[in-house]
Amino acid sequence: MATERSRTTPVARVLQVCLHLLVAGLLALAVARAVLVDRGGDPAAVAAAATAMAAVYTVGPQLAAVRRSRRAAALWLALLGVTWAGVLITTQDGVWLAFPLYFLELHLLGRRGGLVAVGLTAAASIAAWSWHQHSFSFAASIGPALGAAVATATVLGYQALYRESEERRRLIDELTAARADAAAAHHAAGVLAERERLAREIHDTLAQGLSSIQLLLRAAQRALPERTETAAGYVEQARQAAQDNLDEARRFVRALTPPALDGDPLPVALERLCATTTAQSGLPVKLHVSGAPVRLPAAEEVALLRIAQSALGNTVRHAGAARAEVTLSYMEGEVALDVYDDGAGFDPAAVAGRTGGDGGFGLPSMRARARALGGGFTVESAPGQGTTVAVQLPVTPEAGQ
Repeated sequence: MATERSRTTPVARVLQVCLHLLVAGLLALAVARAVLVDRGGDPAAVAAAATAMAAVYTVGPQLAAVRRSRRAAALWLALLGVTWAGVLITTQDGVWLAFPLYFLELHLLGRRGGLVAVGLTAAASIAAWSWHQHSFSFAASIGPALGAAVATATVLGYQALYRESEERRRLIDELTAARADAAAAHHAAGVLAERERLAREIHDTLAQGLSSIQLLLRAAQRALPERTETAAGYVEQARQAAQDNLDEARRFVRALTPPALDGDPLPVALERLCATTTAQSGLPVKLHVSGAPVRLPAAEEVALLRIAQSALGNTVRHAGAARAEVTLSYMEGEVALDVYDDGAGFDPAAVAGRTGGDGGFGLPSMRARARALGGGFTVESAPGQGTTVAVQLPVTPEAGQ
């Protein structure tokens, strides 16, 4: 419980400030009325009692023990009650201080202890008022009792809402952690599966070929120098095995690159992408190439092609566009890709944190691809004004081009 009392929300801090102001205002009002309104009391005694209560009230919240220990809080409230009793004795206006005391007792003493303290405070208020009026009336008891009921309902209702909010926060944290664990496990499983696939491919192709070459060369070594023709046959077989292994290695590497590129330059792959998109969706897509094309490293061409695929996929699925254009611009030190459509558009800020439902090629994935290569990525769109996806990558021409 000490932990709950020490953790305050912004709303709770505002309520604390309001409570402090209420106590200060009621004490000042009691002193002012004692000085300005002649009720037969002693203004000096009222001021002294109010000052004592204000001093005790001010010291309490500054003590760490009061915030952490229910016993220390109870002792402080008891001392505060004694000073409040002094105010009650000197002026009937001290009754109004019962209302902020209700909140303090319920907050610091818990539900059971707080309800008992509230009941005693309300009884003391009714008794003090009756003593000052020299008579008891049922109407006079309504105010303190009603104040106690309102304070109790307010505090208990707030505590219930706070507990519900904390439970929801805990559940959300657990769900977020579970989703992160599941995503990490899924990623790890995917990496492991890919490693196993590559290991099988290498073992069944390249490793087997290299083993054959080694055996043939050993046989040729044993045949030399007596049987040169036999050795030459082994060497020829080893050369052929090496050629076959080289072809297999090239096929293996090609299998890891996007089929749409498959050795073609980026403009050709983009032209094929535009034609395929038009044929499959009916959306007219045109490609514009400006500048002098240069062959880029595979990673950069793959990234640009994948971004174009993702952007056109989003256009076909979501934009409701009548046309789209892909512009590939080769500039001094930079290559730029722009994908434009005249569709419905959207608010980029509203979807900035989402992940795409298109197999991972959403806006976050496009941005990550561009930034991983040191490039820039922007989205310009607005409802009813179409969309432009723009990527800029630094030009690092492929060696030998």
